[in-house]
Amino acid sequence: MSKKGNVHVVKHERGWAVKREKSSRASRVFDTQKQADDYARKLAKKDGVERITHGQDGRIRSKDSYGNDPNPPKDKEH
Repeated sequence: MSKKGNVHVVKHERGWAVKREKSSRASRVFDTQKQADDYARKLAKKDGVERITHGQDGRIRSKDSYGNDPNPPKDKEH
């Protein structure tokens, strides 16, 4: 069983798209970035992967990890 790819929120010609890494097609397209981000968060939590939100310029605005975080915050390590 292969691990599902991280989930990205990216600008799309019809609004904002939710797209898996290495996928050429969007999972879904939404009118607003917030709608896309909410949907991406649900997918990422369900699959235990990262949600990565990009701005209109394509640069990463935020990231959240819902699985095995490869770079946990220093104050959370034991």
